[in-house]
Amino acid sequence: MKLLITALLLISNFTLFAQSNQFSGDYARSLGEEGKHIIEYKLTLNPDGTFEFHSYSKMQGGTPPETNSYGKGKWSAKDNLITFSADKKEDLNEKYTLDFNNSTARFVTKNPRDKSDKVVKTKLQFLGSDIPWMQRIDIFKS
Repeated sequence: MKLLITALLLISNFTLFAQSNQFSGDYARSLGEEGKHIIEYKLTLNPDGTFEFHSYSKMQGGTPPETNSYGKGKWSAKDNLITFSADKKEDLNEKYTLDFNNSTARFVTKNPRDKSDKVVKTKLQFLGSDIPWMQRIDIFKS
């Protein structure tokens, strides 16, 4: 009986670890035209449940012309929904100013049962965030 319970616990831990590895990785999105306006987003979901985010924008004639914004914190996954959180004391400082609390994203990938030739790029689709410009943004897995 002990052996059976141990085996079940071990299998469930492998399953949880495999699911977090499915989501972890680098995500990026670049918008705009070279030489004019550029907006770039880079998000790294680490397997240990932490994340880092960088937003870069260069606007021709903008004030200021270039901006960098950073965020970091923790992420967790339930089904295909990723929830982000940030500890205001540990994760926010002069450099990391973006507060990802109340931010959620959907993990979108091609269904393994879909045998068609349809190409579905793996992405995170932000559903909601207290950061206004993060709502409804898609960031693609690299």
